[in-house]
Amino acid sequence: MMRNFLVTALVLVAVGAEAQPPKPAAAGADPNQALLTRYCVTCHNQRLKTAKVEFDTLELAHPEKNAVVWERAIRKLRGGMMPPPGAPRPAVADAHALAAYLETTLDRAGTTNPNPGSVRIHRLNRAEYSNAMRDLFGLDVDVSTLLPNDDISEGFDNIASALKVSPSFLDQYIMAARAMAKQAVGAPVPDGQTQTTLRGLDAGVSLPPGARAGVTGRFLAPFEGDYEIRTTGSPALFTVDGRLVDTRGRTHLTAGNHAVIMASIGHSLVESEGALFGFVPGAAGTGYASTGTVTPGTSAAGGRGAVAPPTVTIDGPFDRKGAPVEAPNRRRVFVCRPAAPAEESACASRIMANLARKAFRRPATEQDLAPLMQFYAEGRQAGTFDTGIESALTAMLSSAKFLYRTEPPPANAAPGTIYKLNDLELASRLSFFLWSSIPDDELLTLAEQNKLSEPKTLDAQVRRMLADARSKTLTTNFAFQWLRVRDTASLDPDPYAYPAFDRPLRDAIHREMELFVDSVFREDRSVIDLLSANYTFLNERLARHYGVENVRGDQFRRVALTDTNRFGLLGKASVLMVTAYPNRTSPVLRGSYILENLLGTPPAPPPPNVEAFKENKEGEKPRTIRQIMQEHRANPTCNACHGVMDPLGFSLENFDTIGTFRAMDAFTRTTIDTSGTLVDGTAVNGPGDLRKALLAHPEQFVQTLTEKLTIYGLGRSLEYYDMPHIRKIVRDAKATNYRFSSIVTGIVNAPAFRSSMVEAR
Repeated sequence: MMRNFLVTALVLVAVGAEAQPPKPAAAGADPNQALLTRYCVTCHNQRLKTAKVEFDTLELAHPEKNAVVWERAIRKLRGGMMPPPGAPRPAVADAHALAAYLETTLDRAGTTNPNPGSVRIHRLNRAEYSNAMRDLFGLDVDVSTLLPNDDISEGFDNIASALKVSPSFLDQYIMAARAMAKQAVGAPVPDGQTQTTLRGLDAGVSLPPGARAGVTGRFLAPFEGDYEIRTTGSPALFTVDGRLVDTRGRTHLTAGNHAVIMASIGHSLVESEGALFGFVPGAAGTGYASTGTVTPGTSAAGGRGAVAPPTVTIDGPFDRKGAPVEAPNRRRVFVCRPAAPAEESACASRIMANLARKAFRRPATEQDLAPLMQFYAEGRQAGTFDTGIESALTAMLSSAKFLYRTEPPPANAAPGTIYKLNDLELASRLSFFLWSSIPDDELLTLAEQNKLSEPKTLDAQVRRMLADARSKTLTTNFAFQWLRVRDTASLDPDPYAYPAFDRPLRDAIHREMELFVDSVFREDRSVIDLLSANYTFLNERLARHYGVENVRGDQFRRVALTDTNRFGLLGKASVLMVTAYPNRTSPVLRGSYILENLLGTPPAPPPPNVEAFKENKEGEKPRTIRQIMQEHRANPTCNACHGVMDPLGFSLENFDTIGTFRAMDAFTRTTIDTSGTLVDGTAVNGPGDLRKALLAHPEQFVQTLTEKLTIYGLGRSLEYYDMPHIRKIVRDAKATNYRFSSIVTGIVNAPAFRSSMVEAR
């Protein structure tokens, strides 16, 4: 909606609309009205109807009457995009004064007549489903092979209106429910020796840095005893919870332990032993398993010299001791054990009531349990008690009560009625916002007691949840989608232009961004640090790429930066990669990225049939991107947009496609020119100047982050009536220097998060 606001205006101004000179302000006129008349009405009037906006018919004294139009105008004024480049412009202070007047007036009206919007029904997306399996059953599963991709809207994959349903979708979710129920029930502890086989890659266990092929998996030792661990194929190096073991003999495992098997292609295992194995052990009693064949020159992707990943078998236990230990997933499911057949139905009912409360995110009623117990009875009749529970779990995970979040309005409520969410609905909103998962027991209990909505209790829960490891989804789900770096693994730079780029570097670039953003969020720093932080997280491979000395090994550590070019997001290779083409940089992509993702003022889309970028051709004298863009901007139609975007993008031109800093253009052998003038007249020359320009108005970046986080938290797009509350969150957060928790708390306490409106039927 906002993108299209000035498309026509940009074209008209560029091709001749400026022929109508700005009208001088009348003596004693209101300065805001005078500015509007002189600089805006020229194009936006009843005759031209540019972008379907007629400022000469709108009441500036009552912007709330046309809030949609005025909110668009505020965004353009704050971003310096109205009037567009090439048109007469007011002083920056005067434009900001008009924007401030509009904001103040609209905010006052929004407080008097709030509109929280509405999201009536919201399906779980793949990430939420996967996390729910973890929190329900302790299963760490990759559901990408079971469930369809989620559509993206507003930059996120959790927008309710985009999470559609189709017959094939339902079939896939039923298949997923069967698979998850089977894994949740698992198998009872074996009476004798068993053999476990590990193949492929476990989604929750990564190969070590530098590995090109291998197997990763988990193995729970049901008894204390000796186990034999063997592999097929090339020789492999094994560890058990980070401890090197000799696979020619037997390895002693304690009950509940997980075997850890690891090897690496292309690594010097002697020199890198600490880096390879130091991160392996997990929490007490847990571990991970991975193995890779030690065959230099091979590739997991196939090709010359490629080998198939090995298969790992684990036999045992031999000479078992002590009591058996069941898998954690079975302990979560079977909260009771029937001692006799007559006790089975009551125990099954208890099991399903416990799990349905968590899955449905509220106390399970008799109406909830009746169909589940019917499925249990049918499964029990066809098999054992366990198969009956598995059948009931399949029904539970296929239920709309699990797959959908709903917030029904009060009975007989009239359209336009605003109603508060009850505590159970609030608990679900909170948990899916901060954890991308279902509420835990503490949150549910408080909601059941109607205590969650109490201000002190809610604030304490927000802080507890932010401190919990599950809040990392705010980095991996929210921030990675907002900053468009989630799919770094799919980027494929031209191997001829960038031969040094490889998988270890790709993985390191992704990991750096994860650790950096997480440090700002989890340490509750000012979100402005995302732009200005003078530290990052590096391992040796990425440090070499950045030219940072004295970093050794594969382990990541926090590193203080002395090169100001690398400060904050603008110096991160992941951001620089997603804003470039595989074979060259793009000031347009980078400028557009800054406008949309960091400043919240997205440029208008290009006009139809716009001339394509003129790439260098073989046999012609090579030209720099700046030279080509200068020709492109010579067209007034093109310059109307590029005059805003290009100076931002050229400031980052020292960074190539993979984020390497360079002073010379390798193609033309000329010095790179990063100079430019921003739309507000600020001169910039390089990443440092650009960062300073952005930090001169930090509230604009904070508001953009707040808008994106609110979209993610609500699961819907923002509308004009949301903006007064967005601005209040930003104003209130200033008192804490925009700490992340202040913004989260502001969103949680906003009317849009705590209440809903009955939609017109």
